[in-house]
Amino acid sequence: MSKKLSWIWRSAIAVFAVFLVAITAVYLQPTNAAIAPLPDPYLTSGRLAEGEKALGDYLQNSPRDDKTRFGLGVIQFMRGTERLLQSLYHYGMIQNPLSDTIPFVRLPVPKNPKPQTLTYDGLQQIFQTWIDDLAKVRTTLEPIKDQHLKLALRVGLIRLDFDGNGKAEDKEMLWQIFNAVTGARVTEKDAQQFLIAFDRGDALWLQGYTHVLGAIGEFLRAYDSRELFASCAHLFFQSVDTPHKFLLSHPKRDPNDYRAYNFEIIDLISAVHLSKFPLVEPQRMLTVLNHMKSVISLSRESWKSILAETDNDHEWIPNPKQQSAIPQVRVTDAMVKSWLNSLDEITFILDGKKNLPFWRDEKLSIDFTRIFTEPRTFDLMSWIQGTAATPYLKKGNITDPAVWDEMFSAFGSNLFGFVIWFN
Repeated sequence: MSKKLSWIWRSAIAVFAVFLVAITAVYLQPTNAAIAPLPDPYLTSGRLAEGEKALGDYLQNSPRDDKTRFGLGVIQFMRGTERLLQSLYHYGMIQNPLSDTIPFVRLPVPKNPKPQTLTYDGLQQIFQTWIDDLAKVRTTLEPIKDQHLKLALRVGLIRLDFDGNGKAEDKEMLWQIFNAVTGARVTEKDAQQFLIAFDRGDALWLQGYTHVLGAIGEFLRAYDSRELFASCAHLFFQSVDTPHKFLLSHPKRDPNDYRAYNFEIIDLISAVHLSKFPLVEPQRMLTVLNHMKSVISLSRESWKSILAETDNDHEWIPNPKQQSAIPQVRVTDAMVKSWLNSLDEITFILDGKKNLPFWRDEKLSIDFTRIFTEPRTFDLMSWIQGTAATPYLKKGNITDPAVWDEMFSAFGSNLFGFVIWFN
C-alpha cells in the first residue's frame, strides 16, 4: 500500500472513530439532560413538589437552560404561596371584610373545622418561612441571562392545595384566587383561554416582586407586635393564644346581632392604639431598604428588556407597540416615560439625595433613607401626627413634584393598579 493510500486510510479511520464517539455521547447521556421537563403540567395539576424536583434535577446537568430555570422559579414561587395558604388554613384564618384589608390574610383560605391554636411565635414563623421561600425563588432566577427567553404558561389553571389535604381541587385554581382577591369575574372558560408567553422582562419582573414581598415580610419581623397580637389576632383567626380569653367568646359577625359590630369597632380602635411596636431586629430594616433598591434596579432592567421586544406574543407586561394578554389593558408611551422617570426619582430618595416633603412644615423634609439605616420604635399614630418623623427631619432638596404629577396625568385613576402590576 502506497504511503498516500495509507495516510488516507488512517485519516478515514480517525474521522470514523470521532464520529462514533460523538454518536455514543449523544445516545448514552442521561435522558433528563436531553429533554427538559415542562413546568406547565406540574403547575396545572398541582404537583408542585414533584415539579420542583424534576426541574431542579434537570438543571443540575443543564444549569444554563434559562427556560427551565424560569419554570423552576415559577413553581417555587407558587409552592411558597401554597405553603403560606396552608399555614393560614392550619390556624383557621377567618374570612371577613377585615381580612380583605391585610395583605397576608386576604387570600381565599377555606374555613378549617379543626384549627390549631395560633401563637405569636407561630405567626412570626409563618412570616419567616415566606421570606425564606422568596429568597429561594430569587436564587433560582438571578442567573437568567437569555435575552430570547420564552415560556408559555396557562396561569389561570394553576392549582394550589389550599388546605394541605394532598389534593389540588378545581376550587383551588388560581383564577378563583384572582377573583377572590381582586373582585374580578373571571370564568373557567376565560382561564382556559388565558395564556401568557413569559419572557426575560417578565423573569426580571418576578424577581423584583420577590423583593417587594420580602420587604413586607422583613418589616413585620423587625418589630415586636405581640401586644397587638394578644388583643386583636382573634379578628383574623379562630383560635389564638391570648391572655384575654374573653375575646375568643365574643359574638360572631351576625347581621341580627349589633354587639358583634360594636365589639369589632372597639377592637379596631384598640388595634390602632396598639400599633406601637418596639424595634427588636434593626438589621432587618436595612434589609428592607436593600429590597426596595433591588426592586427599582430590576424594574429598570425589566423595562429595558420589554422595550427592546419586537414580537407580540401573549404579553404579560407589553411595551406600547404590543398588546397585553390581559383584555382591554393598554400601555402607552406616556405611561412608560413617567414610570421610568419615577424610578430615577425613587433612586434619589432611597440613596438619600432627595427627601420627602413634611406635611406639617413645608420648610422641613424627611430623610427617608435614615428611617431604615437609623430605625426606631414604630408608632402609627405618631407618624400620622408627625412627631415620629422628628429624628429624620432636615432642610434639604425634596423630590420633584412634577415627576409625580406626570404619573397621575399618564395613569389617571388607574395609577395604583398599574403600580401593583408594573412593580
